[in-house]
Amino acid sequence: MSDSREERNEKRKSLAEQHRTLAASFAAKLEKVTDWSAPAPVAGWTARDVVGHLVDWSRSLLGGAEGVTLAPVPSVAGDPVETWRKHSEQMQTILDNPKSLDLELENEHFGRQPWLEAFETFYVPDIFMHTWDLARASGQESGLDQLTCAQMLEGMQAREEMIRSSGQFGEQQPVAADASSEDKLMAFIGRDPNWAPPAPTA
Repeated sequence: MSDSREERNEKRKSLAEQHRTLAASFAAKLEKVTDWSAPAPVAGWTARDVVGHLVDWSRSLLGGAEGVTLAPVPSVAGDPVETWRKHSEQMQTILDNPKSLDLELENEHFGRQPWLEAFETFYVPDIFMHTWDLARASGQESGLDQLTCAQMLEGMQAREEMIRSSGQFGEQQPVAADASSEDKLMAFIGRDPNWAPPAPTA
């Protein structure tokens, strides 16, 4: 039996609060970045690229739904902090509006589904995981919640075949059996949990 509209609306409110928290956490990391050209854990990426990726792909996917209009945001080449602020505010506005319950989008990889479902399945985890990338690139602690890491890893393992075939994640990296949930999650998506920026040259 499908959820009633009232139940779905409560889930929307919960998702809106989750996004508000994650977006603020990512913004807090952005505020402390001092070198946007610093290398990030993803090969070939810089700290600036982490922000650019998160903003660009989500706007391409989620902004393609009928009934969704996203205003242009400043280029990440200028002020990544402002880019993220404008972008996350727009996403939050959509989430806070009960009309988002009726939004749907269609994608060649996963077909047609509710906009909120796609937001929760694809975008929310990406904010969470790229917070780790940005933190490592800028020499900050990730601050990721270990329980959330464990829950996210379990969910991703359940659909590993689809995840690997998407080409969006690297190969599973080796990690100790007693590693933290954070390290196991990062290793699963292809990150080296022990990655650190190169030491500065003299």
